Order: sequence, then structure tokens, then C-alpha cells
Amino acid sequence: MLSVNGLRTRYGRIEVLHGIDLEVHSGEIVTLVGANGAGKTTLLRCLSGIQPVTEGTIHFRGDNITTAPSYARVKQGLVQAPEGRQIFTNLSVEENLRLGAYQYRDARVDKDLQEAFALFPILREKRNLPAGGLSGGQQQMLAIARALMGRPMCLLLDEPSLGLAPILVDQILETVKSLKELDVTVFVVEQNAFAALSIADRGYVMETGQILMAAPANDLLADDRVREAYLGV
Repeated sequence: MLSVNGLRTRYGRIEVLHGIDLEVHSGEIVTLVGANGAGKTTLLRCLSGIQPVTEGTIHFRGDNITTAPSYARVKQGLVQAPEGRQIFTNLSVEENLRLGAYQYRDARVDKDLQEAFALFPILREKRNLPAGGLSGGQQQMLAIARALMGRPMCLLLDEPSLGLAPILVDQILETVKSLKELDVTVFVVEQNAFAALSIADRGYVMETGQILMAAPANDLLADDRVREAYLGV
């Protein structure tokens, strides 16, 4: 579904991604783990069209989208829930969700809204309240639900566990795992390597703008180098 080949990008004169190769197949949950500053968010920014690619290609569902604008990628089904949630705090929960479906004007939007509420029942309870009044975990739920309103075929998640208590991390990631039942492919970037790999089919390990390892998630969890560097074991 998603294929990245030889991807490089720079901030000014400084190259920060150095020839990234990765693939995400339809129906998978794939995670990218690495320390803070490894380049994970920059890679997602390239995938979603926010950060320009200086070399290499990105293909989505067989189409070359390397230079496509962000809105075109969303229309094709590549949607991102950004790091830090970035919800519209002054708007209501329901208004935030409907903004996720900005490109649609059909009757299915109301059905999508009900499916979002079914996935995160707390959002139904707070649908008319300002989003800024939600807890951190609820805001993360809203950010994911808003992205799902865009009807993604592939959902890009950037640090969904950031700043959350452990019990909420488990809840959020279990919900991410359940997205497979909705036929949503997921590419998730996470610092919490153990949590992310525990729900993933495959994983990549990134360090200083390069992919160091790629393997089934269970193999990475059992790898001594990964356990020592990222799992604290």
C-alpha cells in the first residue's frame, strides 16, 4: 500500500533523512521506533506532504505521490493524526470531527460520526463541549477519530502515547489494534517501543535519520540490541 524508496530530506543545508526504504502492506500495523530526534516525525511529515522530499520516491497504492500536495494525499486515503494532537480547542468535539470529513458532503458523514462515537464512547458524551476541555487521553482519542473521519485507507499516527498515563497508553493502542477490523492499515511512529511493537505486525528501528533494522515485530521484541537500546532490558 505504501512504499518509500531512497527518501532523503533536509532542513536548510542539513540532511536529516538519509535514504529511507520501507513498506507498509495492506491490512498491516507497522511501527517505526527510535529515540527522540531520530527523524521519525520528519519521515511522517514527508509521507503526508508537509515536508518536501529532496531525493527518493513515495508510492501510495501504486501511485507516485512524492510531490503531491497534502490535500491530494488525504483524498487518496493517506491521512495523518499528528504529534501533539493539534485539535481545535475552541471548537466542540463534534465540530472537530466534522472538520476531519471536510472533503465530503455526502450522507455517509453522519454514519462516520456514529462509528467514531462507537469507537470512543466518551466523545459522544462530550460531543457538544469545547475540545480544549478534554483530558490528554480524550484529546488523543479525538485526534485519532478526526483522522478516521477522513476515511483513510492508511492511517499515519505520530506518537499516540505521548504524555499519557500507562493505562491510557494501553487503551489507545488497543483501539489502534482494533482498526484492522475496520480495514484500516496503520503506520505508527512511537518512542514507546514495547507498546508499539506489541500491537504491530512488523517494525522498523530508526536512528539518526537511517533505518537500522526491519523485522517482524515479535523478532524485534526478542532482539537483544532492541531490548537493550529501546526497551530498557
